[in-house]
Amino acid sequence: MLESILREDLRLFFHINGQWHNAFLDALLPFVREPYVWAPLYLFLGLFVTINYGWKGLFWILFFLLCFGVSDQASLYLKGAVGRIRPCRDPVVSHYARVLVVYCPMSGSFTSNHAANHFALATFCFITLKSAFDRYAWLFFAWAAIVAYAQIYVGVHYPLDVLGGALLGILIGLLSGSFFQRRIRLEPELAS
Repeated sequence: MLESILREDLRLFFHINGQWHNAFLDALLPFVREPYVWAPLYLFLGLFVTINYGWKGLFWILFFLLCFGVSDQASLYLKGAVGRIRPCRDPVVSHYARVLVVYCPMSGSFTSNHAANHFALATFCFITLKSAFDRYAWLFFAWAAIVAYAQIYVGVHYPLDVLGGALLGILIGLLSGSFFQRRIRLEPELAS
């Protein structure tokens, strides 16, 4: 059963990485996954909550960073425990994969840290900022999905790595976001 799942995972990887591509995505997706692209979004959210929610915004930033740290470390732990080789490092797969980044990390492939981190933050933001962003709060998940998809597209992760990272991130985001909502909850500061 596991062999069949891994075979389908490899097949889907080759579809995403080798067949479902075009020049626009080849230029965009390696760029999207870089920290200098997504860091401004998270900086904006930090400023947004600090300006609109005062001291509770500072607690929000603390929980946001904690959520990121826990998802990152949990994913790193799983990488070491599972020991799956990345497609860009696999001696057989790498000859057929399109690797669109200059650096292929030495760390394991399962789970994707990018997916775990971004889905943890997306879930945390969705839970804690849903009232502020209303019907646009789902965009947090769209952003996380684009970053996660990019990991497969550029050749550094398999689809199961991204799915595992996304599920791990959602779980951590749910726990941290729910705890934050029960204990602190963002409410606008009332002017005196």
